[in-house]
Amino acid sequence: MGCASASGHPPFVPVRDSSPYGPPEPSTSLERIAGPVRHRRPRRHEDRNTPGVIIGSVADLEREELLDAARRGDADALEALLKDIQPRLYRFSLQMCGRTEDAQDVLQDTLFAAARTVQGFRGASSVSTWLYTIARRFCIKKRRRSVFAPNVVSLDADPAAARTVATSVPDPERTLADRELATALDAAVAALDRASREVLVLRDVEGLPADEVATITGLSVSAVKSRLHRARLAVRERLLPLLTPAAPPANSATAPERPCPDVLNLLSRHLEGEIAPETCAEMERHVAGCTRCRAACDSLRDTLRLCRTSPPPDVPEPIKESIRRGIRALLERRGAAGA
Repeated sequence: MGCASASGHPPFVPVRDSSPYGPPEPSTSLERIAGPVRHRRPRRHEDRNTPGVIIGSVADLEREELLDAARRGDADALEALLKDIQPRLYRFSLQMCGRTEDAQDVLQDTLFAAARTVQGFRGASSVSTWLYTIARRFCIKKRRRSVFAPNVVSLDADPAAARTVATSVPDPERTLADRELATALDAAVAALDRASREVLVLRDVEGLPADEVATITGLSVSAVKSRLHRARLAVRERLLPLLTPAAPPANSATAPERPCPDVLNLLSRHLEGEIAPETCAEMERHVAGCTRCRAACDSLRDTLRLCRTSPPPDVPEPIKESIRRGIRALLERRGAAGA
């Protein structure tokens, strides 16, 4: 089932707290890295590469019932279906557009478009994939039209430049350390090029499976994963000063006899199911004896945990009300036309 180390060494990534993609304190080595493997068919909105991560808070059966009712013109069902994902669509729009006003426009345009076309949606993809695909199109249009589109901070630029990018949704109740981490995470994600940023946001922030990210972006799954690995390591590099103390220098007790493997890339690939158990076991043995690689793996896990636990922003009440009124008006016009 996994890459348990036959030698009894610590697993590839030591567990300091719960896995970013699964329940706390799993028992086997593979499960300690990426959460337990469930031998069952994934639920429709479950992340198939990271079991246990469910997209959205509405139960699958309820979502299907809401979708069926929405297709029949039930305004309450449509409002409930779209309301469930509003905060996550808003977060995605903020991270892709950069400006609050643009993100609010994208959110409203997305939900109005969904309301207009819900009768034609036949479930070939998940509701989440359908809505993120619409939002992405509006984000692209907004960036093309807006003369105020934010400049992308190069990852090769001075790290201090990215640190100055303000968080889109400051939370005064956070501790100073949490705010600093949240700001640094926003800055690190903003510093990615657009193509890498949308892949990382959809996969690691929004929790969509890689195949759905591929559908949304129009990329192959392999291209999604390739961009994802690079983006993860770039964000981790930006956050490193805030995540862990400096790695201890190599000494005679811990220095490897040969150069260290690229454990960060291997760990990211492992989380996407791309490395063999034998390779994983070999990495476990290496990490057990290399404090530097162990610290590196910890920092990547911490980065992914920050992405996955980043709370979606609250949609402003005037925007919620505007969406509600707009959807109701659209359905009333549709009903009048069909009478």
